[in-house]
Amino acid sequence: MKVYKEQGIENFQAWEGAINTQERIVKLGLADQFDFLIEDLYPDGLSSTELNDLLWFEPEWIFECLGVTEDEEDEEE
Repeated sequence: MKVYKEQGIENFQAWEGAINTQERIVKLGLADQFDFLIEDLYPDGLSSTELNDLLWFEPEWIFECLGVTEDEEDEEE
C-alpha cells in the first residue's frame, strides 16, 4: 500500500532512526520542499517502510537534494 502520496512529511509517523531526519526537515522549514521532491521521485507514492528507510538511511542525500549545506546543519545544532 502506498501511503505517502496522501500525507506529508509532517503527518508521517516515522520510527527509529528516521525520526531525527523527519524532525530536522520540519524544523528547517523544508517540509513542503521535501514533499515536492518525493512526489517528483516517486509519483506512485511510497509505502511507510520505504519512506521510513529513505529518511533513516539516506539523510545526507535528502539534505543535499533540499539544498541544506553543512553550515546550516551546524547552526541547527
